[in-house]
Amino acid sequence: MSFGTTYAAPLVMAEIPGTKGLDSTKDLLREGYGFISRRCEALETDVFETRLMLRRAICMRGPEAARAFYDGDRFTREGAMPPTTLRLLQDKGSVQSLEGEAHRHRKRMFMGLMSPEGIARIGDLFDARCQAKLADWEQLDHVVLHPVMQEILAHTAMRWVGFEPGEAELREWTSDLAAMIEKAGSFSPAVVAALGKRERAEARARELIDAVRRGERAVPEDSALRALADHRDLEGHLLDLKTAGVELLNLLRPIVAVARYITFVALSWHEQAAMRPSLAVNDAASVERWVQEVRRFYPFFPLIGGRALQPVRVGEHLIPRESWVLLDLYGTNRDPRTWDAPEAFRPDRFDGWEPSLYNFIPQGAGDHFSTHRCPGEMITVELMKRAVRFLTADTHYNVPEQDLSIPMDRMPTLPESGFVLRDIRAT
Repeated sequence: MSFGTTYAAPLVMAEIPGTKGLDSTKDLLREGYGFISRRCEALETDVFETRLMLRRAICMRGPEAARAFYDGDRFTREGAMPPTTLRLLQDKGSVQSLEGEAHRHRKRMFMGLMSPEGIARIGDLFDARCQAKLADWEQLDHVVLHPVMQEILAHTAMRWVGFEPGEAELREWTSDLAAMIEKAGSFSPAVVAALGKRERAEARARELIDAVRRGERAVPEDSALRALADHRDLEGHLLDLKTAGVELLNLLRPIVAVARYITFVALSWHEQAAMRPSLAVNDAASVERWVQEVRRFYPFFPLIGGRALQPVRVGEHLIPRESWVLLDLYGTNRDPRTWDAPEAFRPDRFDGWEPSLYNFIPQGAGDHFSTHRCPGEMITVELMKRAVRFLTADTHYNVPEQDLSIPMDRMPTLPESGFVLRDIRAT
């Protein structure tokens, strides 16, 4: 039996096991990140069927499921996410909503921005902003790390794509981008306010693209803003302003989302004291191992949705065409068949580790150029590595008593306190 391939022959397939009860929506909202894995373990399967929001859903986890979900053009993101989540995180017309050659063509534009020079530049911009803000923090009684990192990253992202915001503009951008991330998994009335912030940010993004195209705003020729303004689709047409604005947000927002990972970097240094001797900040490989274990161990986005465009085989199960499918990102990163002692924080597990494209998937699986795997993953890792040095070597602080619990029913989640620092000074 081939590994995660499209079903093309009349084989005898096992029935997909199902959960009990009429609908599991309340269970998903209550259990959050652990919902899929718990049922996979209870049913002794990597694929099971349930109902969510009164809709039939197939949930799956593991490397084989990830390969089936990401490889080829078997799944579409269209109709696979709640409308508010789609609107806040991607929107129609974005690269993540495209399929086939149109997706690959747009993706090549994004990946062209991820050169070693481009990644190093965003890291340098981040370092500079952190050092500039450190002087301010030394004058304060305390700092809550997550929100201040969101503003640092928003400033870094805007400088990197090609424009310099004023302080008032920066605060507005940060508020809008943060709301899109924070409320993406929410079904509360607060989503309405977040959608309003999304509209405001899109309007500013369209204005920026239009000004670049009209020659009213000068930007570097190798900047992301210039690349977006000049990008043409497969038919040779410039992106319409709405789509170009959406794609600008798809560069800015994920960089701001790295604030969560950086907060988990700080939490890991605080909580995983036994592992501190394994981190040598002057050794690139040591820092890389620590960062990757933070990405594996701590919860970021829980799952990704897709709709099957054709029958798809995963192991002994056949997923019917048009099925709504949810792939467990968090659970795959803690699959005990792949990871020894997955509930333990152990950076040394990445020493000499040879990953596949499907067993370590905090930001999606597969090849960056041809699949829907996040194109900014390399930027995420670079910014986290820079944050490791800043938080463990460049800065001294105390961690006061606070609520550092991580609510697993909030998606995306964060330590309750946002991670408070006191007595901050440069080392």
